[in-house]
Amino acid sequence: MSFEQCQNVTSLMGKFNKTWFIAGGWAIDLFMGKETREHKDIEIAIFRKDQIDLKAYLKEWDFKKVIKSEFLKWENEFLELPIHEIHASNKLNGDKIEVLLNEVKDNVWTFRRDLRISSPLNSVWSYSETGIPYLNPEIVLLYKAKNTREKDHQDFITVKDHLDNMKRQWLKSALELHEPDHKWIQQLA
Repeated sequence: MSFEQCQNVTSLMGKFNKTWFIAGGWAIDLFMGKETREHKDIEIAIFRKDQIDLKAYLKEWDFKKVIKSEFLKWENEFLELPIHEIHASNKLNGDKIEVLLNEVKDNVWTFRRDLRISSPLNSVWSYSETGIPYLNPEIVLLYKAKNTREKDHQDFITVKDHLDNMKRQWLKSALELHEPDHKWIQQLA
């Protein structure tokens, strides 16, 4: 599969000098090396500390922050938790991306929904065979565990048997802490 949307975002972000990676369902497909389902949108993740740099980099884009499911114009204020979602649209061509802010401190990534869950920064993302950075699948699945939709469950089924033991155990432990009754836990045993 060509991963055209992912390649377009990679071209867009090519000169952004901060860490970024594809998130959501596309990250699952990049890990798998093939498109496993239809995607309606594309999300990237950045570190919260780099949000103003991203806004400056995408100066031809309009930005909206999401607060309690409401889309509000994002001025130049630094967005703190619980705000974590930004929608951007290119004023010139109408392209759209969703940006998810991730927490990092002292080379440790922390799950914003449950600060007890963390991972060393160097284990948070990987690169596809074509060099596209993506959020590792165990982290994507942890985000998808809340309010799991059919496509989220499909992503789990697609990837679960391809996770190495360390990734499976990390996800299982994280789910046991954060969503202890989640149906995926038994399938990770």
